[in-house]
Amino acid sequence: MTILLDRISPFVLSLLRAMSGLLLLQHGTIKHLNIPVGSMNNADPASLSGIAGLIELLCGTLLVLGLLTRPAAFLASGLTAVAYFLSHAPRGFYPILNGGELAALYSFVFLYLAAAGGGPISVDRLFRRST
Repeated sequence: MTILLDRISPFVLSLLRAMSGLLLLQHGTIKHLNIPVGSMNNADPASLSGIAGLIELLCGTLLVLGLLTRPAAFLASGLTAVAYFLSHAPRGFYPILNGGELAALYSFVFLYLAAAGGGPISVDRLFRRST
């Protein structure tokens, strides 16, 4: 079992990167592309939420592709940490009670991706092989 997990671990890293990117991307698409329709549609690009949405669109897309993974993940980690401390932490200490457990988890997942890279299935890996 351990041997199998060791062999697939790099591919699971690529899967984590892509899925985390898709989940982040949807935060940007709802704010700026109105997909899906919801309460966060039509964010003002000059507002804090609008700026966050643009970063979510950019970093989410880069993470899905595995392009510039480390800087995109680092920026996304900072974005989600700021989101936690601005939106959730003022409501209370415990993330489960202040609604911030997802933002906190995102922050640490993206920090891990910034350290680990995009994995074997990524555009970054293609560029690294060709140089």
